[in-house]
Amino acid sequence: MNGWNTRDIPDQRGRIAVITGATGGLGYETALALAGAGAEVVLTGRNEGKGKAAIASILNRHAGANLRYQHLDLGSLASVAEFAPRFAAQHGRLDLLINNAGVMAPPLRQTTSDGFELQFGTNYLAHFALTAHLLPLLRKAGAARVVNLSSIAHRVRGAIHFDDLQFARRYAAWPAYAQSKLAMLMFALELQRRSDALGWKLSSIAAHPGYARTDLIVNGPGLSGGAWQFNRWLIQPFFSQRAADGALPSLFAATAPQAENGGYYGPAFLELKGRVTRAGISRRAQDSAVAARLWQVSEQLSGVQWPQGVSL
Repeated sequence: MNGWNTRDIPDQRGRIAVITGATGGLGYETALALAGAGAEVVLTGRNEGKGKAAIASILNRHAGANLRYQHLDLGSLASVAEFAPRFAAQHGRLDLLINNAGVMAPPLRQTTSDGFELQFGTNYLAHFALTAHLLPLLRKAGAARVVNLSSIAHRVRGAIHFDDLQFARRYAAWPAYAQSKLAMLMFALELQRRSDALGWKLSSIAAHPGYARTDLIVNGPGLSGGAWQFNRWLIQPFFSQRAADGALPSLFAATAPQAENGGYYGPAFLELKGRVTRAGISRRAQDSAVAARLWQVSEQLSGVQWPQGVSL
């Protein structure tokens, strides 16, 4: 993995990719690299104007790239459910699903249109449902990959609060964010276990960007006034990296032949920036019993039932 970068991405011609939250930040950089490698890329988001601008920008770099924007609001399970048949009407399979979109630590508790705490609902539960809806198309690809975006925060304050998943009793921005990213990592690991057991032939791999300079950082809580200036001048120059570099672990997970099923990848230097390497998985993230319980609860909350067998 030493020095792995976008030049090492294998030829992606003939592959179809869906990226959530692809109109900016990490998602945009991921779409840019995959389009440059020849993949057919479907960028999803909530803002058609941003989607068109992202496509125009990518085409400016890679003329003739095969790109499309489709609306997908991860704050609405109805929007998630509507996306799958719309995509299936245009494609017979899906080779690569990158569950990238997310929100980070809004200072005040917010909810999705379905009433879920915004981070749990958007970062995790919608992606859980989306992957389930797209499973038949992923299986038809034969060797599809699903990449889940987690965070180093899963190890710092991450726990699955089954007694208050929605942080309804006492909201705390960072623990809620950490829970959503721990859930994403546990989902990736559990999806690989179930794929192996049920013969789905999926590669489920997780990644995180370290400290990547994106709008998630700018819009985070407490990053204003003196705190923002401290972060900007003393923290970012030494411990952060460009969004393009932050996207490399996702791209490695999505395309590298050496990326392992059930693996987790991130930046090497303190897991904040630098070359792609294996990332640390917390003990909680490896608890298969908790992961199975979370899966069951997520099916109940999302109204989505995953298949229990191998038939298409």
